[in-house]
Amino acid sequence: MAKSYKEILNHITTFILDVDGVLTDGTVHVAPNGEMLREMHIRDGFAMKAAIESGYHVCIISGGSNEGVRIRLQNLGITDIHLGTPNKVETFNEYIELYDIKAENVAYMGDDIPDFHVMKLVGLPSCPQDASPEIKAISKYISHKNGGKGAVRDLIEQVMKVQGKWHTYYDGKHD
Repeated sequence: MAKSYKEILNHITTFILDVDGVLTDGTVHVAPNGEMLREMHIRDGFAMKAAIESGYHVCIISGGSNEGVRIRLQNLGITDIHLGTPNKVETFNEYIELYDIKAENVAYMGDDIPDFHVMKLVGLPSCPQDASPEIKAISKYISHKNGGKGAVRDLIEQVMKVQGKWHTYYDGKHD
């Protein structure tokens, strides 16, 4: 019998996230100089930082490449940032081998076809509410939040709460 997503939450040690459509709403603002600007939700950032400080692995694997995104993620303490990645499965396999992570302990949040194959490899494939139908069909957890609107916070908070780390993390000194 397949485990429910709530049972899987107990075993998550690692969060791997796409950027466009997950950490952003998928909208790209094009500046007059051609620079593509994205918006990220501050609560997603808080949750990623809380996860890192609580001992979870957080990794970004994205086909897109934007230095502003890299800087934002580095400022949150994320060190494993793979932008401009043509083969997400290859990058995923290298990452879990490097840190000796079991695929069943990974929660991956993606939103569209480029995430499909890597999501089939992880313990908790998940997606924002507004993900493509193909991604929703293979996700064990679909957030009630849209991409770029707190879906990442939703996933991380659920894992940390089930494992008893959310309220332990927020003891007042992380205001």
